[in-house]
Amino acid sequence: MDTPHETDPKNKNHSAYFVPGLHRGLIALEIVASAQEPLSISEIAAELKLTRSSTFRLVYTLLQMGFLAESGKSKHYELGPRVLNIGFSYLASQSIIELAKPELERLRDETSVTSHLAIRDERSVLYLSCMQTRSGFLSNMNVGSRVPAYASPMGWYLLSQLPDHELARLMGKGPFQALTDQSPTTFQTLVETIRKISGQPCFVSHGVLEAGGASVSAPVFDREGRIVAAIDISGPISAFELDHLETRYADAVVDAAQRISARLGYVRRHDAVRSA
Repeated sequence: MDTPHETDPKNKNHSAYFVPGLHRGLIALEIVASAQEPLSISEIAAELKLTRSSTFRLVYTLLQMGFLAESGKSKHYELGPRVLNIGFSYLASQSIIELAKPELERLRDETSVTSHLAIRDERSVLYLSCMQTRSGFLSNMNVGSRVPAYASPMGWYLLSQLPDHELARLMGKGPFQALTDQSPTTFQTLVETIRKISGQPCFVSHGVLEAGGASVSAPVFDREGRIVAAIDISGPISAFELDHLETRYADAVVDAAQRISARLGYVRRHDAVRSA
């Protein structure tokens, strides 16, 4: 991996201003980010051309700050959730958000219900986009809002491809505070709920995340078939024509999710609708 040489002067005060330790820490993050699998300290050290002890201190610091995380493989490391925090402003102007924007706007206009795009950040669903309806039923889930993944249909999709051991590590110890009477309150009920929607193109909910609300959610896939995000339309039940939840609204959300997935390189596929 080519990296900037830390002694290359950018200006006459380069040697006074440049922080080698920070430079090495950021390069370590780039090395882990570009890897196809979690890396050991020895592997990171080889890329950095540093001793194992020096690399251990870098990894330890990044681990403590949440920029790196231990993977399921012993003494191997991958990117941690805090990376999202420092990259959110950039992410907001690039990648999936920009790709999804016209489809979310189209979905909102077709359904007259607010549309959202979200990803998973550890145990939370993080909202990246919100296209507010023009009908007056405004969503309280704006950009940056978070909800527990265990209590959200979008969260169930975003958890659905995790290996069993990773799902147990992430969610197995709870706690599971019920947001509504439909919230899973144990790890076992969460697993059963995830299995129920896994493989379904959309999920129609009545009061799952919020009493008196309704939503239609669908997963978004990348070119490798991984669920990288989820979308929904959601609002108070009065914002919907209830007779059309599992037909017109469901079709519109599935079509939007498939168009976004296609923009990410995913080949479309069709399944059946599951509702609750």
